[in-house]
Amino acid sequence: MNWKTSGVVVPALLIGLAVAVAAQTPQAQKRRLSLDDLAALREVSDPQISPDGAWVAYVVRTTDVENDRMSSDVFMVRWDGTETVQLTRTEASESQPRWSPDGRSLAFLAARGEGAKSQVWVMARVGGEARQVTRLPGGVSDFVWSPDSKRLALVAADPEPDPGTTKAGRKKTLPPIVIDRYQFKQDIEGYLTGLHDHVYLCDIASEKTEQVTRGASDDVLPSWSPDGKTIAFSTKRGADPDRHENWDIYLIEARAGAEARQLTTFEGADNDPGQRTRAAWSPDGRTIAYLQSGPPKYFFYDAPTIAVISTSGGPARMVTPSLDRAPRQVAWTDDGKSLCFLVEDDRTVRLSRVAAAGGPVEPLWTGPGVLRDFHLGPQGKIVVLASRPDAPYEVMALEAGKLRPLSTQNRDLVEAVGLGPVDGISFTSRDGTQVHAVVIKPPDYTPGKKYPTIAYIHGGAPVPFNQDTFEFRFLWHFFASRGYVVVAPNYRGSSGRERPFVRAIYADWGHLEVEDVLASIDYLVATGVSDPDRLGIGGWSYGGLTTNYTIATDRRFKAAVSGAGESNMLAVWGTDQYIRQYDEELGVPWKEKDLQTYMKLSYPFYHADRITTPTLFLCGEKDFNVPLLNSEQMYQALRAIGVPTELVIYPGQFHGLTTPSYLRDRLQRHVDWYDRYVLGRK
Repeated sequence: MNWKTSGVVVPALLIGLAVAVAAQTPQAQKRRLSLDDLAALREVSDPQISPDGAWVAYVVRTTDVENDRMSSDVFMVRWDGTETVQLTRTEASESQPRWSPDGRSLAFLAARGEGAKSQVWVMARVGGEARQVTRLPGGVSDFVWSPDSKRLALVAADPEPDPGTTKAGRKKTLPPIVIDRYQFKQDIEGYLTGLHDHVYLCDIASEKTEQVTRGASDDVLPSWSPDGKTIAFSTKRGADPDRHENWDIYLIEARAGAEARQLTTFEGADNDPGQRTRAAWSPDGRTIAYLQSGPPKYFFYDAPTIAVISTSGGPARMVTPSLDRAPRQVAWTDDGKSLCFLVEDDRTVRLSRVAAAGGPVEPLWTGPGVLRDFHLGPQGKIVVLASRPDAPYEVMALEAGKLRPLSTQNRDLVEAVGLGPVDGISFTSRDGTQVHAVVIKPPDYTPGKKYPTIAYIHGGAPVPFNQDTFEFRFLWHFFASRGYVVVAPNYRGSSGRERPFVRAIYADWGHLEVEDVLASIDYLVATGVSDPDRLGIGGWSYGGLTTNYTIATDRRFKAAVSGAGESNMLAVWGTDQYIRQYDEELGVPWKEKDLQTYMKLSYPFYHADRITTPTLFLCGEKDFNVPLLNSEQMYQALRAIGVPTELVIYPGQFHGLTTPSYLRDRLQRHVDWYDRYVLGRK
């Protein structure tokens, strides 16, 4: 199977992913993807090379259909790929495997036992039972080994207050939730009170823990100096950390009672934890590399820049000032001369390298597809997590610019299922802007035949700083298996493009995104791929919001599915978790000028009478990211004006659904709704 990027045909075998080396069943003999395959899909993540380079540990998440739950286990595979070992087999989910620097132990996070919080467990390299080494009441969310393998630096939450028990031994009634913070909601975490995350130390031998950082701030992403004396971490401090995004890197001695020293001073974000990148010490311990975000005004839009700073202080130096694509996961090479990092670039994510002194960015892998994670090992070994449109993510060794399979967790599924071609298209939006998209076609696609088409719009948090890429997406292929062409446009505001493209929607949501989505449909209709009379649209999060904007602008779509999307910006102010962005970008609703902006951006709700598209609304009951009221209001509005609509609420779910039966149900409802209103099936 061939697939194209920007008009260039690229043989899939050149990508070098797992199934490329497996014996392939002819496409004609393969079956179509089904909903049952959703439970068979294995999610592979977090590859880590052992210090001697002989093994790679990684995580595999699987679905337990009978108990309607997902769980993850730790595996390891030999570097030469000849042997795979499953290390954990418990009902609890194990995650974040990390080798001790001496190579004797492997630690991981797990919450074992009913109602247990996540803690650190350590197992010997030679095997045997894992030993729990932390028992912090607030649970552990992150950890790193000290260079001498004797201690761990942890991130643990302040514990919730215990209401105690009655004389009869029953739990007392929980006290009222008292809110006194500016940002008081966070998805999954719930209502935010005075509790915070702090850095702790754990001695492996004694299992003793001690708190290192304190105060009314979250201290996260700890990183040890090479000599084991100092810990770098990211934190937001000041009079009211809830009101700004000014993250900074601090240094502190690795002992209780030490005072932290501020290292970075940029007024914007230095090593924002949303970038999921730890401060990286140079091998000689003199310099730290990290990600510096753009100016505060464009915090939610601009790609960060790789910066380095002396551990003794002083100004930071930008290593990649001309790079306007988003880097992440910065790591030093062993010789301290270069930095490796992932970088987004127009529907792909590549691994690249740059000299620590600055200079041109050198790609280490240029094959089409997507890399989601990487780890550097000894002797220049590199392991990555890689996917392409017809193969889910697997662990790969990167050698001389080529990928060699190490895990084959999804081989059976890939060999059994026939998937349609995936293309990259470029087209011109209404104002002349070049926009790019991914197109997924049915397995039996026939050129010249016009197909029913779904525009499925990607989300982002809170604005669409995200992109659709050439990776395997079950949802895309499932729709295609039902006979639909799927187009995933990277509309303005999406990442992976130049800075003006991303900034274009600043304080102007629901305008250029809609034009770009419609332009993708215009292109497919004009080229004879899509049937203009059989069109659907949908998306989740910002994709749901863009769906609402689009159907309130254009009536060509026969069906829409809006998942966890917003429409009434006046209603979301103060009720979701994005108060800082609203204040910075839109202002406050009680000021007349700002009120006009909120009203302009709320047109799907305040002009709901423009909508004629039958629309299905989906959302999680406990979603604090995009609260339920957003979908409720739009459902009520369409119900009031007589447009066919339904509202589906998933009990106990947050912004991202995690219960397998709900994930299956959501996909089934999508295709049932499209089949009914796009294809006219009863």
